[in-house]
Amino acid sequence: MNYIFVLLLVGVVILICVFAHRLSEKLKIPSLVLFICIGLLFGEDGPVGIVFDDYAFVETVCSICLIFVIFYGGFGTNFTAARPVLGQAAVLSMGGTALTAAALGAAAYALLNGVFGAGIGWIESMLVGSVVASTDAASVFSILRSRKLNLKYNTSSLLEMESGSNDPMSYMLTMLFASLLSVPGYGAGEAVLLLVCQIGFGALVGVALGFAAIFLLKKLPMSVGQGGTIFLIAVALLAFVLPQLPSAISGVAAISGNGYLAVYICGIMTGNSGIGQKREFSKFCDSLTAIAQMMIFFLLGLLVTPTQLPEVILPALLIFAVLTVAVRPLVISGLLAPFRVKPNKMLVVSWAGLRGVASIVFAIVAMGMVGADALPFDLFNLVFCVVLLSVLVQGTLLPVVSRRAKMIDTSGSVMRTFNDYEEDSDIGFIRIEVGEDHPWYGKPLRENVMPKEFLILLVLRGKEAIVPSGDTRIEKGDVLVAAAPEFKGKDDFGMYEEEITRKHKWNGKLIRELSLPAGTLVAMIRRSGSALVPRGDTRVCEGDALAVLRIGDVLKGETSV
Repeated sequence: MNYIFVLLLVGVVILICVFAHRLSEKLKIPSLVLFICIGLLFGEDGPVGIVFDDYAFVETVCSICLIFVIFYGGFGTNFTAARPVLGQAAVLSMGGTALTAAALGAAAYALLNGVFGAGIGWIESMLVGSVVASTDAASVFSILRSRKLNLKYNTSSLLEMESGSNDPMSYMLTMLFASLLSVPGYGAGEAVLLLVCQIGFGALVGVALGFAAIFLLKKLPMSVGQGGTIFLIAVALLAFVLPQLPSAISGVAAISGNGYLAVYICGIMTGNSGIGQKREFSKFCDSLTAIAQMMIFFLLGLLVTPTQLPEVILPALLIFAVLTVAVRPLVISGLLAPFRVKPNKMLVVSWAGLRGVASIVFAIVAMGMVGADALPFDLFNLVFCVVLLSVLVQGTLLPVVSRRAKMIDTSGSVMRTFNDYEEDSDIGFIRIEVGEDHPWYGKPLRENVMPKEFLILLVLRGKEAIVPSGDTRIEKGDVLVAAAPEFKGKDDFGMYEEEITRKHKWNGKLIRELSLPAGTLVAMIRRSGSALVPRGDTRVCEGDALAVLRIGDVLKGETSV
């Protein structure tokens, strides 16, 4: 396909996904489901009719995208908030995943043979259980953030840490049972070595690279713009690759560390350190992970052939039902009981075990090892249906289940558990520069007329920072830091910048002379590198950049300029 048409397709798909995300907010369903549906529409059986069956390409793209989704998930996890549930998360990510794989494998053996007569063996059944044993970080992070689910008892932090760290166990079990099916003589020794290397190398590289990244970011200034962001992107890629280097060099798959575990640990360490440019990196990753999730779930929908799904939809439905209603609740109850976890928390944790892209990637890996004909059904299609049902049913109903279980904490925000979140405060901070013509110049603070809600917090005078009292006299050149109640309707405002050229119709006019639409005002003028707040008699000059504020419907009919 010509690259022009590829770029056209990519641009169109991203635009459709952006609008689909807005639609998902209105329909109260996870946007990931709509991304999959868009992929189905573009696929072989859809109206667009793109024939696409490159499993290796999808595995590669999804793996790369997951690097940034998981790193950002770790980077944004507030370790202080997560510390009380660290033990619970560790138990669930290791023991919970193993028990889920075993129980679901046994259930798959009974259901697929007893109900459908599939003739599936124990090893094949355990492979099915292993592939879908882990919860999905991309899905969990997406649901918690998009629905702003702030759950009691540090449950949000528990779900984040469980989903971000349980892939190694699921991957190890998948490799174990796939190897038992495809590698003659594969035994317990190789399995133990695989587990030790997966967790050991992954954790070691994650910790070492995390310390190194923090040290370098604090000690070495970045000479390029957004240098910290670029540096962290490189760190995320290295964290994924380095644990797997021994296997790549030697050709021995068993001595490969888990890259995703290293990525998650490294993300947690850097995100909870005192490095700079965290805001910039978070803003960049917000966009990057949004595109990554669009790409992942669109490609999964594109890869699926809907006409092949009817033969696996009933087995997938039964496996999903048993996993959701029986297996995960029993595993969660058994493992969290020693921690004296409240029943309503257990209920929500049980329901929030969303499956996602990691399970599908593991299914593709398993198919590559054992072959598509080694199982009596298409493993990819089966796992795809389980994932689709999980995201659609569990993701959609998670807010409802949380409310019914009285687990919503209305006193805070789930975003407090994410490091990249800057809490909306009731207080806004204002910078005021005092010149000779300023009405406060030369007067003590107590003599200046200001609203009672307005407070001067700090006076910056040269290199000196003064905590003022009523007797503090304001001098020329002072910079005042003031606090006032913040306006809560600002999200309904739109702001754009107007560049003033010589031929611009506003050039040379006073602010009061501008013909602005109702509900529009000039909030600030940037002139010769400095910013000034305009008044009615301020003249607009060539080279000015005007920040123009448009007030939304919240103030319709109440604002005039």
